[in-house]
Amino acid sequence: MSTHYSTVQRLDDTLSLQTEDGWPSNKRRYVRRDGTCNMVFRHIPEEWLHYVTDIFTTLIETRWRVMLLIFALSYILSWLLFGILFWVIALAHNDMKDHYNAPCMDGVRSFTAAFLFSLETQTTIGYGSRGMTENCMEAIVLVTIQDVISVFIDTFVIGIAVAKMASARKRAQTIGFTHCAVVNLRNGDLCLSWRVGDFRPNHMVEGTAHAQIVRHTVHTTGRVDVSYKDLQIHEKDFLLAIPTTVLHKIGPNSPLYRMSLRDLRREAFELVVSFTYTDDSTGILHQTRTSYTPNEILWGHVFQEMLRVTRKNYKVDYALFNHTGKVHVPEVSAEEYHRTKISPWLRHSPRMSPRLSPRLSPRLSPRLTKLPTVTVELVSGNEIEKDTIDNCNTLKNEIEKDTIDSCNTLKIE
Repeated sequence: MSTHYSTVQRLDDTLSLQTEDGWPSNKRRYVRRDGTCNMVFRHIPEEWLHYVTDIFTTLIETRWRVMLLIFALSYILSWLLFGILFWVIALAHNDMKDHYNAPCMDGVRSFTAAFLFSLETQTTIGYGSRGMTENCMEAIVLVTIQDVISVFIDTFVIGIAVAKMASARKRAQTIGFTHCAVVNLRNGDLCLSWRVGDFRPNHMVEGTAHAQIVRHTVHTTGRVDVSYKDLQIHEKDFLLAIPTTVLHKIGPNSPLYRMSLRDLRREAFELVVSFTYTDDSTGILHQTRTSYTPNEILWGHVFQEMLRVTRKNYKVDYALFNHTGKVHVPEVSAEEYHRTKISPWLRHSPRMSPRLSPRLSPRLSPRLTKLPTVTVELVSGNEIEKDTIDNCNTLKNEIEKDTIDSCNTLKIE
């Protein structure tokens, strides 16, 4: 069935749709599915200064093609700079014009030769046709400076390349969340759950799951408020050896406690989930995160079982990682569902029903065989407590009176 939209509005390059039944559909996300934040920073004071001050982190966060271009330019520009300096020294020593003069550098009679001498010196190639002599002290000092700078460049390049390959973002890509979250019944309670799994055979040392409800409110004055509410997770610390279902019980302290299926479809919040862990191979702390919108939370679904136990090992079928199955779940809120479970208990509560004392035999008093009847009506507020106390006091007085009469009759007999 096609959806008809009554309102289409564009705000800050984000398309907002209003359907005919009033349910909003907002394409804006606080955290993208890949875990990156949907943020654009503008007018940062001294932005370039911050990037240059922390140049190591800046290069790690850049793309590989940009980093390789920067590394190539650092080598080429250093060769060119020292080649020009060697060429200037050769000109000052008159090595270009007087071929019979004792040169500062053997085989350096042109700019091309000076550039090749700089390249061979920094990369320690040593072809044998060009070399340093003891005729010019300034050339010897310049070669020493170039050697020291080349060591720093090599160390910087290798360190950044290794750090970029061992980046936590790469390891985070091997930890995955399901494409959707589900709401179902667990032990008689409505629960929100999602699944997380590790796609590599070497697992992490430990891990902790977190979840937050993120809402943003736009006021008429243009001010935007972003609120965060934590969700209590049942058994949030676990070892991710097999795909694990993270469970949140929708209780009175949950932001979803008064939210039914229809309310859920009307909401515009975002469920941000994360898994923080320590890698077993490197010992580095990582974090993987994603988010779910209300349309990505399936009501009345359960995740299909992936684990199979054999005689030798446990088999996990990741083809079923995102598969769910439908189950019967009431489309009411957890508050209303909890109230419907308590209502029959109030009608049939043991405190509301009279019980015969085991020490008294029915043969002693025929009147005890017919117990008084107490009628309980469900009302709100303090009336329930007041009616319950009155009924219990009346029942207590009648039982005590019947007990005394039975004992007197037995004594007379």
